Amino acid sequence: MAFYSYIFSANYSRFFDNLKKVAKKENKNFIRLVFDTGYCVFRYGFGLTDYLNYKLYNKNGKERKKYLSTKIENKFYETVSPSAYKKRYTVKPDFLADFKKYTKRDFIVPKEDNYQDFEKFLDSHEVFMSKPYDGLGGADVKKEYTKNITNRKEYFENCIKNRIFLEELVIQHPEMNKLCDKSVNTMRIMTFNNHGKPEILWMGLRVGNGVNAIDNFHAKGMAINIDMETGKLIGKAIDKDLNEYEEHPVSHIKFDGFQIPCFEEAKKMVLEACLESDKILVVGWDVAISDKGPVIIEGNRRPGFDIVQVLSGGRKDIVDYVLNCIK
Repeated sequence: MAFYSYIFSANYSRFFDNLKKVAKKENKNFIRLVFDTGYCVFRYGFGLTDYLNYKLYNKNGKERKKYLSTKIENKFYETVSPSAYKKRYTVKPDFLADFKKYTKRDFIVPKEDNYQDFEKFLDSHEVFMSKPYDGLGGADVKKEYTKNITNRKEYFENCIKNRIFLEELVIQHPEMNKLCDKSVNTMRIMTFNNHGKPEILWMGLRVGNGVNAIDNFHAKGMAINIDMETGKLIGKAIDKDLNEYEEHPVSHIKFDGFQIPCFEEAKKMVLEACLESDKILVVGWDVAISDKGPVIIEGNRRPGFDIVQVLSGGRKDIVDYVLNCIK
């Protein structure tokens, strides 16, 4: 039922505009594409963005069945990541506190009774990140400079009002800076707690576009596959609009073959963190490589398969494997 509520609340105007562009580019009949979209929604449970992101208009029934639809994805999360246990992952200050062994950085949640601690935080950090407690997709995440805060009391009260917390800035490893030094570029590593045995299901790297201070796919960043054995990038990077890049548009570093530093340490860290919960079995960890080694930025109990499938094609096999192991 939740899936169809999602479908009926979609932005149809924007979708149809994009579908018209597809029809023109692919030399296809627009009306047929509209009916085909409806078929994919009700036959397979795909969302409207799924239809465009996965280029389902160019795939037959056998190929479409290899893709994980939004409807199946939501059911999957109900099994492997029950909402009853979501708080430690979705409320970011809680996550930082619970996983401090892996996050390895200072933070403060401004409250009515901790103004002095707030001032100490500002005095200790010339630059920091401000984030909403429970934001998604990098929304409202900002890089702040302490020197620019002219009225600390007002800033403090604004944080309380808007549920904002402050976090120590991660200083990125010099090798990762070569790709893009405007953002902290993070690996998304999906893990599975398979009856106490930690496993890595998929890896990809998100890279900033060289303009924005965050690397999120939904903030005009790019994503690219990682070889899970070697830690080298594979092939081309892709952005949200499905544009492909052989090299970064600003740094001009070639993606394919780029070696991620401290890779084995990062793998070891997420495999250990994976076992911190026997209720949330599948987690998408955002991992940065700092100047002191790998650190976890956050854990996503609903890691999302849009980037996974855009980069790797249909990956319903991941879900089938996990559910089979659980059974």
